[in-house]
Amino acid sequence: MTQRPLGDSDLMVSAVGIGCNAFSRRVDLDGVRDILAAARDVGVTLLDTADIYGNPPGGSEALLGEALKGQRDEFVLATKFGMDMQRVDGPEPGPRCSPAYIRHAVEHSLRRLQTDHIDLYQLHRPDEVTPIEETLGTLTELVQEGKVRYIGSSNLAGWQVADADWTSRTQDLARFVSVQNRYSLLDRSIEDEVVPAAETFGVGVLPFFPLEYGLLTGKYRRGSAAPEGSRAAVDPTRAGWLATADWDRIEALESYAAARDLSILEVAIAGLAAQPAVSSVISGATSGEQVRANAAAMRWEPTLEDLAELDTITRAD
Repeated sequence: MTQRPLGDSDLMVSAVGIGCNAFSRRVDLDGVRDILAAARDVGVTLLDTADIYGNPPGGSEALLGEALKGQRDEFVLATKFGMDMQRVDGPEPGPRCSPAYIRHAVEHSLRRLQTDHIDLYQLHRPDEVTPIEETLGTLTELVQEGKVRYIGSSNLAGWQVADADWTSRTQDLARFVSVQNRYSLLDRSIEDEVVPAAETFGVGVLPFFPLEYGLLTGKYRRGSAAPEGSRAAVDPTRAGWLATADWDRIEALESYAAARDLSILEVAIAGLAAQPAVSSVISGATSGEQVRANAAAMRWEPTLEDLAELDTITRAD
């Protein structure tokens, strides 16, 4: 597994990461241990969770902390703050990007993760109230105290990536080294503003939902019912989503993959990993088998010609 710098920082991450959203919802402790064992086998180091993940919120961090005992330093541990914790951690001491709230959130995350430091602490979503310099100021203090090694962001617009970087540089504050946004070969909208901003300011892009809820795994077919046990089969809200999927583009990707003796999953992950500014592709996993399959996708190294044809298929008209 290739290791890459996260943006222009010296934090190295695997080109494929593991999204831990399903931990404690669809994956129990034994399942998390299986996923970590597979990650070690194939060289995946980046584990991405958030305080809000799990059932109840905090469940993902808690299972991850337990499973990481004895192997914490073998992984890059990333988590997030800034969304509704449903009072699991008690009353919120201010807006979710405010200094008081960040202090509150990080201590609960450290406790659940059973660690004394977080490798990448990410703002999950701006609260639209707190000035960015206040948020960055508190995060800088956490870096100085050793509780956090690097800081990142999620769900920022391009102008917010630029504004945060300018604020950090002009006020001598820690910089966001990453931006984690929705990004896949079916949804390339962040290429309009976020990716150019990330390239300009040396911020690493961490795509989430790279497989578009399974549409880019090959398990679903136009006009067919969702396979038994699949996410779409167990979630009735997905019925309309399958019916309205961009099947023309999905099937074009399947043909593109078949012409190269690849699966659509391999194209979805490796093709995205080859895009500008992408440091690691965050793909959710519910089993060690999925971790191995996602990692194996990186065996394909697309040529410039491959990428040009991929662009023709997947870019919006």
